[in-house]
Amino acid sequence: MNKRKANLLFAFLAVFAIFASACGSDDAVDTVADTADAAEAAEDVADDNALPGEGKSANMGRANWSSGYVQAQILHDLMEDLGYEVSSPDDLEFAPDLGYQTMAEGDMDFWANSWYPGHLSWWEGERTDGTTVGDHLERLEGSLMPGGGLQGMLITKSWAEENGVTTIDQINEDEALYSQFDTDGNGKGEFYGCPEDWTCDDIMASQIEFAGWSNLEQTQAGYDAMFAEFLDKAESGEPAFIYTWTPTAYLAQAIPGETTMWISVNNSSVLDDSNPLGKEGGAEYAQQREGEIGYTGLSADTCLQGPDGCQLGWLAADIEITANKDWLSDNPAARQLFNDFKPPLIDLAIAGVALSNSDGAQADVEAIAAGWIADNGDLVDAWLSAARSAG
Repeated sequence: MNKRKANLLFAFLAVFAIFASACGSDDAVDTVADTADAAEAAEDVADDNALPGEGKSANMGRANWSSGYVQAQILHDLMEDLGYEVSSPDDLEFAPDLGYQTMAEGDMDFWANSWYPGHLSWWEGERTDGTTVGDHLERLEGSLMPGGGLQGMLITKSWAEENGVTTIDQINEDEALYSQFDTDGNGKGEFYGCPEDWTCDDIMASQIEFAGWSNLEQTQAGYDAMFAEFLDKAESGEPAFIYTWTPTAYLAQAIPGETTMWISVNNSSVLDDSNPLGKEGGAEYAQQREGEIGYTGLSADTCLQGPDGCQLGWLAADIEITANKDWLSDNPAARQLFNDFKPPLIDLAIAGVALSNSDGAQADVEAIAAGWIADNGDLVDAWLSAARSAG
């Protein structure tokens, strides 16, 4: 690793540690111990050499954002270790709208790229037989990364500090500020959002309406291209802000606290379940749930403090596995593996950096996943032993 890449990685890990500690992502340590105990007890009554997936096939897919590729590949490889014949995740790569429909139809059995609660909106789609998409799906709650999907907006640090900006609301209310983001001359300031059909694009459109951000609009294009443009501006001190998330290698480049900062919103702008745009399933876009209002766990070192403190305006999403209900009921070993599958969040973040430093080909994804499995033999063996016992 060259010096530039090493510096990016160290900076990323420093930033990520703040979120990891706030979200309790070290729960994986307890999970390892609990799963290992269960597996050890099961060894007395089960043959560890049994392959519950032998003679069975599984059509696995993945979402079309690269930060989810490695976790999908790790799960694929573990399913093969259980004896399943599993399709390569890159054979079925979808945006969420098609992903959930394809699972409901039975043409894809599972994926490891659900972001809840936002993705619950896709469950409400009606099918031609009168059922909903969600009638055919099962959410493996607590699987993978509970609360692991930190989300929010990054803004050019130097520009925000020079202009005394701490919230998006502040930008929207002041023409002298939002006009600096207006690159097409239509009188509205632009920010970099999400590609169409990622769900976060609909959430942001709903938030704009709910918060009354009439002087702002979302730019939608390929995320990598948008991020590269944002980063060029941020490094040059030009005004720009963009949606991003964890775990992802993008933070290693944006370096919150140095080049960028997370920007807050007012509590009153955090989207509720009123579904202001009337979208199908739009109530599931709410970032106010069960007494929680957005995410407020970041410090002033990386997050601009608005009048309500650091308020990102987004809940930390639960990144989970979703499967076709009928397929899952026929595969108890897979269900057990899915329930136990919780790679440490920091490991997946590091894997994302490794992938970003590669050519990004499927062979690179497979190599990174294989390396993680080899380095985490005790954890993997515990998961597989418990799954074999369940199957």
